[in-house]
Amino acid sequence: MSGLPLEGVRVLDLTHAVAGPFATMLLADLGADVIKVEPPEGDEVRGAAPIVNGMSSIFRSFNRGKRSVAIDLRKEEGRRLVRLLAARSHVVVENYRPGVREKLGVDPESLFSVNRDLVYVSIKGFRPDSKYGDLPAYDMVVQGMSGIMMAMGLPGDPPIRVPFALFDIFSGYAAALEALAGLRSGQRPFYAEVYLFDSGVFSMSYLVQSFLDSGQEPQRLGHVHFSYSPHQAYRDSDGKWFIVAVVNDRQWAKLCSALKLRACSDPVNSTNVGRVANRDKINEELEEVFSKAPRDHWLSLLKEAGVPAAPVYTLGELFSDDYSLGLLEEVGGSRLLRFSGSLNGERPTAKSPPPQRQGQDSLEVLRELGLSYDEINRLVRDGVVNA
Repeated sequence: MSGLPLEGVRVLDLTHAVAGPFATMLLADLGADVIKVEPPEGDEVRGAAPIVNGMSSIFRSFNRGKRSVAIDLRKEEGRRLVRLLAARSHVVVENYRPGVREKLGVDPESLFSVNRDLVYVSIKGFRPDSKYGDLPAYDMVVQGMSGIMMAMGLPGDPPIRVPFALFDIFSGYAAALEALAGLRSGQRPFYAEVYLFDSGVFSMSYLVQSFLDSGQEPQRLGHVHFSYSPHQAYRDSDGKWFIVAVVNDRQWAKLCSALKLRACSDPVNSTNVGRVANRDKINEELEEVFSKAPRDHWLSLLKEAGVPAAPVYTLGELFSDDYSLGLLEEVGGSRLLRFSGSLNGERPTAKSPPPQRQGQDSLEVLRELGLSYDEINRLVRDGVVNA
């Protein structure tokens, strides 16, 4: 689509791994010109499994719509090039380990010295003034420390990891939001920080709030929702799973009308609090009922009755559903997940595929900075730049 809100905004992307690249990808999706600065060896996740058609799926997930330059920031001439880029940028995003940005000369003070109008967003593992301030953090670390791994699964299970970088993604959204806040703010320069741990715990929202209110650790209930009943997965006559998600008394009445349950005659079950207390009895009857017919039968019946219900899909089933085709776009020969919303009725599309190799756009970007071909060739020979 044309007329994206961040057209004309240049983002200097000094990030790697997941949280930072996801944030800058969102900005690229919204129209920003994102210049991804990679070390000569490339973003660390370029080597993450699986690698398909020469590119890591993790790298492919978070780097569409960007131009890649490969610069060795351990060399003074490399730092000079990044200062030139910063002087022509509106936003900088970085997620270096503690102390690294200062060693590489891309700390806020260094870049503000060449551009007082910058919005600088820093993604950190923990608050710098805390006892964990010097520790590096990955999503797995935060999942462990946040309590979420001990709130998932069933009693007696080992800690269970959410099988994607959930808190990295939330932190990326927070970083993109702070960048937009900085662009909207009249304050310059603008400096913002995102803390991976804090963002992770914040995203757990009512799971944490329930603990703060009651002092009780969350029960490990697997696919069962601790606040509502019936609100979980059930198995049909073929062993397939589907969700029933009753959240209020009206929906319970509709379920009763559709299924004629014995549990519906118990006045205690007319309220959600009562149903939560009687969850085991209600589920015993529902499991018996749902075991007598296929999933599609129950989904059709519950839809007609106005009861929230849905199949439990594998990823293969997900992308066999016609709706899910709208989640994807073809970019440079790869199917990618597209931007998840619309702007004025249109879905933004990726400007370009993820950069196949680090530094593939170095020549183009450095020419835009006014460097001559001879100077660029010298920088390549000296190992400052990959092009």
